[in-house]
Amino acid sequence: MDKRYELYCLTDPRFYDTPTSRTRMRDGFRQTRDPLPDPWFRQELGDWLVCRPTDVDLPPQGWKIHVSACPDNAQAILDAVGDYCVPRRIPFKFLPNVDVLFLANMKYAHRGSSGKFVTIYPRDEAQCERTLTELDAVLGGRPGPYILSDLRWGAGPLYVRYGAFDDRYCVSDAGVVEQAVEDPSGRLVPDVRGPTFRVPEWVRLPEFLEPHLAESRRTTVTDLPYRIEKALHFSNGGGLYAGVDTRDGQRVVLKEARPHAGLTPDGADAVTRLERERAALERLRGLPCVPALRDHFELGGHHFLVEDFIEGTPLHDLFVERSPLAALDPDPGAFAEYTSWALDIVRQVEDAVAAVHERGVVIGDVHTYNVLVRPDGGAVLIDFEGAADVERASHQVLAAPGFVAPSGATGFDIDRYALACLRLCLFMPLTGLIELDRGKAAQLAREAARLFPVPRPFLDEAVRTITGDGGTTARTITGATAGTTTGADAEPRLEPDHSGWLRARESIAGAVLAAATPERHDRLFPGDIEQFAFPGGGLDVAHGAAGVLYALDVTGAGRHPDHEEWLIRHALQSERGTHLGFYDGLHGIAYVLAHLGHHEEAVKILDMCQGERWDALALDLKGGLSGIGLTLLHFATTTGDSAYRDAAHRVADLVADRLGPADGVPETSGGTHPRAGLLYGSSGPALLFLRLYEQGGDPAHLELAATALRQDLRRCVVRAEGSMEVDEGYRTMPYLADGSVGIGMVLDDYLTHRADDGFATASAAIRRAAQANFYVEPGLFDGVAGMILHLSRAHPPGTAAARDPVIAGHVRRLARHACLLDGRLAFPGDQLMRLSMDLATGGAGVLLALGAAFHTRPTGLPFLTPDGAAHDLPFAIHTPERR
Repeated sequence: MDKRYELYCLTDPRFYDTPTSRTRMRDGFRQTRDPLPDPWFRQELGDWLVCRPTDVDLPPQGWKIHVSACPDNAQAILDAVGDYCVPRRIPFKFLPNVDVLFLANMKYAHRGSSGKFVTIYPRDEAQCERTLTELDAVLGGRPGPYILSDLRWGAGPLYVRYGAFDDRYCVSDAGVVEQAVEDPSGRLVPDVRGPTFRVPEWVRLPEFLEPHLAESRRTTVTDLPYRIEKALHFSNGGGLYAGVDTRDGQRVVLKEARPHAGLTPDGADAVTRLERERAALERLRGLPCVPALRDHFELGGHHFLVEDFIEGTPLHDLFVERSPLAALDPDPGAFAEYTSWALDIVRQVEDAVAAVHERGVVIGDVHTYNVLVRPDGGAVLIDFEGAADVERASHQVLAAPGFVAPSGATGFDIDRYALACLRLCLFMPLTGLIELDRGKAAQLAREAARLFPVPRPFLDEAVRTITGDGGTTARTITGATAGTTTGADAEPRLEPDHSGWLRARESIAGAVLAAATPERHDRLFPGDIEQFAFPGGGLDVAHGAAGVLYALDVTGAGRHPDHEEWLIRHALQSERGTHLGFYDGLHGIAYVLAHLGHHEEAVKILDMCQGERWDALALDLKGGLSGIGLTLLHFATTTGDSAYRDAAHRVADLVADRLGPADGVPETSGGTHPRAGLLYGSSGPALLFLRLYEQGGDPAHLELAATALRQDLRRCVVRAEGSMEVDEGYRTMPYLADGSVGIGMVLDDYLTHRADDGFATASAAIRRAAQANFYVEPGLFDGVAGMILHLSRAHPPGTAAARDPVIAGHVRRLARHACLLDGRLAFPGDQLMRLSMDLATGGAGVLLALGAAFHTRPTGLPFLTPDGAAHDLPFAIHTPERR
């Protein structure tokens, strides 16, 4: 699970949204409203409010002061900071209200920035020292979370680090755009905000900070009776470590809790939750189904709990490994064998929970990651930081996606709900959808009953618990028909024929358009959390408006001029730090605008990019040089402008220089890049060289394409059932973005130009990877829609599902993921926690994939559309003079 997503579920029950409220000025601290004296001004900057005098010039970088705070003392701390800084004309910024501060300190907030409430910008080191000294006399010792990226001054809540004052950006060694500081040579390098204090190698630590650095290093684990061997997990609340008790040699787990950090919605910090776990384990002492509590202590202000190490495997990993759902050719007996195992595990977990309930404890966070299965098959419950006495368990404090109880659930019913979800999850692991639509429980149960020999009452009881429906559940699960997309008891269904396609297109496009928010400036269509990861994320092809408008157009779902104008306006006024790449930035936006007929605006955006330092970007298609080169080559063809062709060839030369040999990996600006796949690996460069070969006929470009493809294939493995997938070391990936299917698309295009037995064998093995009966997510980049798109490319437009029963089956099975949004088909994004409308993860991507299977015109991704030259028609355009 990607824990980042939980923060983006707090704002909207249907869509991922920025965790900081857009109404943050309401009920804000008084400094959001009180007038400032001349010549001060106040302005919004992302989630912050900046206060600064107009006549004070600051350096672009330097030592800056951070102040932490708790929700209950934040106003008083901000008062003190304002009273100090304003008369001394020292600029500062702050989070505008308690809600935003709370979100910044939650359990899965970013550890590198958590705790920061106010940032103060001294003009120089002398003012920095004076400000720290004088403010410490006022604020010293007041409680606040430790800011991990900074050096603490005294007892806090003042902290200091060296970093950027201005918004300047550079390309990191990994080839991505990051905020930057300038080194002595004048080169911009990333301003690293990690979970430890660090000083750039060229910066000298000021003498006045040396005692505080020495103090920070005084706390060590040397004197503990435990030897820490490795970190297992980190959150903003602390770490989880595996170790050994040196007194008896027994393996242990140490759980760390940081005061005032890692907040949960009930307001509890990590220390409070650790105390809850300690109290619960004390109460459960002697039960074999829970870890034994050994010790608890405090070190350096952090609190620790020591428990016996449980030798076992998370239940989640076991059922992923054992379930025949995703197998290509499962033995019919495998479903019965798995059912027997799963029923036994559920029985053990339910018995363990019952034993805990007998002691009067509500666990509050039962899910597949919090159950360990011992080598002997026994189940053990772990992680009791959400536990409570049954008399005080009035609501759920913690919950994993797919196991979130209804808001009204209390006491033991919280755990009973989770156990009901567990019953469904082990047979149809899509229970994350239930929070979006409780009606999905019956649909998932019916799917499970169709595939597995599960006793009917086992599923009926689970669905009744989830839905609270005592009368219609059994009929819903066992009924002969699945329902339709209309009516009071509607259930999503997709039919793999032309009329089904027309209904699906109208429904999906209607849902996408109904979700549009043109009044917003950060995004037009709700999508993945990547929309909020960097400036301009809501505009791009992968997750923003450009990709949605492209998908609507190429699938015949219409043009939408108002939304196109929104994209043009925001792209031409894009924020600093907006990425430049094809799928994540301005080059892709330019491509889509030109595709939609906005040629002059597209050229303006391309010209905006020419002054940027894109040469250090990675080689990939998503945000790197391959996508930029393909865009420039496309514009060279459509405009006839030789400047674009020359620029495309310069990009291609850079890619060729850094590509490396077939048995190596391509270089980034700072080393090698090991990822594979269409968007992140060497298949992006291969696609660039293929299109160059098609336009110029230079065999060297075809050789380079082959070299790049062999690099990606070298990072693949053939599984036992004959499918080829990308090997990530701990898992294999078949998907379009970073798996084998994306590689297969470029391989197939290569094979139209030159026969290659090895490539042909790989292509066939990759097609097998696209034929499984189950994928966790529906999306284009990392789900079943990408499989539909890949398989459909082998057939003439409009015929894929009729010719290939695998494609028809994929289309029908999309109904497992589909939800009804005001009667229209909508699809969950990554992690299945909220709906998405974007191209990469949501409805627009599903629409594009279905279009590839059913639309009578060639439909697909840019640069990979069958008969893609049809889109490269020249257009007359006034090209602004270049300098």
